[in-house]
Amino acid sequence: MPELPEVETIRRQLAPLVVGRRVLDAGGHPSAKFATAVEATGSVVGSVRRRGKYLLVDLDDDRELVIHLGMTGRIRVREPGAPDDIYVRAWWDMGDQVLELHDVRRFGRVAVVERGCYSSLATLDRLGPEPLGPDFTPAGLWEALGRSHTRVKTHLLSQRPVAGVGNIYADEALWRAKINPGRRSVGKDAAARLHRALVEVLDAAVRNGGTTLRDYRTVEGATGTNQFHLECYGRGGEPCHRCGTVLSRGVVDGRGTTWCPTCQAR
Repeated sequence: MPELPEVETIRRQLAPLVVGRRVLDAGGHPSAKFATAVEATGSVVGSVRRRGKYLLVDLDDDRELVIHLGMTGRIRVREPGAPDDIYVRAWWDMGDQVLELHDVRRFGRVAVVERGCYSSLATLDRLGPEPLGPDFTPAGLWEALGRSHTRVKTHLLSQRPVAGVGNIYADEALWRAKINPGRRSVGKDAAARLHRALVEVLDAAVRNGGTTLRDYRTVEGATGTNQFHLECYGRGGEPCHRCGTVLSRGVVDGRGTTWCPTCQAR
């Protein structure tokens, strides 16, 4: 699933292509998750923002087009004409170009809402602070983690302590902070290490254009390069880059997880 770095990369490429453009026509797959794409028709795009893993396209009538990419979603811009494949789930015609959401598995989501009104989008409505913004602090992360008795990785994936972190960057940050993903409590010093690790890992991934393992592509159709810099995620059975111990791979609350049994001992 595209996480914060992938969505931020898409946002940066998409904004100069669509800001100031009017949506002349639109359409979506008939399922409830995509059908509301048509409601953006007639509106002018004011800006393109990101919140966690969500793209927020501001419209000129105090509404937002909300796009979540799910597991296999891609955003692309093409020349006008009919959609060229069956996996286009939503589209917005801007005259000389068409914005598309391509989603093979249909786990994505589109909604048009009043600006800032996310009550119909529960996860977006309850997101934690942005990890690359000023509201994300070591003290705040420690407090957020302390309010939960779930495993630290599971809590990170809930999007409540911090927005935009998924399986890849949770594994990476926990490895860097030397915290076992199955721990249920995190002390103040460990929370500070995790805060620093999350910021470093996500910032580097944004600079690398995101991580492409299978489906993710930029708006331009390119792959990211952060997959060549992963220290932990997906490396089960290989030596730890820090201590040389063979990395373990298992399941933490239903999610495939990689960690170092030495560096991240309980």
